[in-house]
Amino acid sequence: MTEKQALITGASGEIGQALVQELSRRGGYKIVTADFMPLPKTIEPLSAEHVRGDLLYQIKKFYDYDFDVIFHLAASLSSKAEVAMEEAQRINVEGTLQLLLLAAHRSEKYKKSIKFLFPSSIAAYGLPSLETKQAAGLAQEDEWSDPRTMYGCNKLYCEKLGLYYSQCYGQKHLDETPPHFLDFRAVRFPGLISAFTAPSGGTSDYGPEMLHAAAQGQAYACFVRPDTKISFMAMPDAIRSLLMLLDAPPAKLTRRVYNVTAFAITAEEFRQRALRAFPQAQITFAPDRRRQGIVDSWPTDVDDTLARKDWGWQPAYDVERFFDDYFLPEMKKRYLP
Repeated sequence: MTEKQALITGASGEIGQALVQELSRRGGYKIVTADFMPLPKTIEPLSAEHVRGDLLYQIKKFYDYDFDVIFHLAASLSSKAEVAMEEAQRINVEGTLQLLLLAAHRSEKYKKSIKFLFPSSIAAYGLPSLETKQAAGLAQEDEWSDPRTMYGCNKLYCEKLGLYYSQCYGQKHLDETPPHFLDFRAVRFPGLISAFTAPSGGTSDYGPEMLHAAAQGQAYACFVRPDTKISFMAMPDAIRSLLMLLDAPPAKLTRRVYNVTAFAITAEEFRQRALRAFPQAQITFAPDRRRQGIVDSWPTDVDDTLARKDWGWQPAYDVERFFDDYFLPEMKKRYLP
């Protein structure tokens, strides 16, 4: 069987490492990775080639590759993007646009569809107040599209760019469908938590940061209020959702951007779980106004009915399985004697 060629940008990040491992385990792909950082030793042997450096300066090289699928994970995350907005725009938007142009060009030139998988985020939502958030209930994909962060604006705009290149690029008339096209597919992730990589400072990382600190016997001051509630997902479910969407037949897709979710809990519930597992944990709350404001603008949870209906999405880890079977056992193995 001929191997397909896959590009994974942001491969050294939390999602990237997990995706490289799972795609390699699945087989059938020659994996090319890209990141401004070297690959961790755990995944270095799994990459056929690693392109290191600023993505925008490397994209021209990729015109010589024959990618069947692109997983574009590289991004400047929400907290960092708020203090380095121009850099976030360059990385998040310009990098995505150039990769979309690359994929569209190759699709048109070589008469084949190229899949473009894009992890979006609940940051693409923006609710105007806590009162609105509490009354809103589950957010559907086309609601509350008024993000209040640069990162959220970047993600929402890149979703729109993907829709353009998958639905409109190359059309001269409204009733014309290009025979060869860029197959853009996106998932809006909640907060993601990995048991095998350390949190990277994202705005939703207060939960895993709390548990990592508790397992190490370190004091932790949580940067959001105890009542703060958003949705989360175990990293294995995140990777599984990406690959399920990759495999879904085009005829089954009723849209290009899908919500996925697993469970929604408060920061105080994270604290209680930490204390139950590590009774000596020292966890306090010291809300940071800027980061609290970001989380307050995100929905408490999202509606992933369409992903369940169109391509069979179902999380393997609910809140109990996440803590008892996945995260806490690994924390104890990692940190406790």
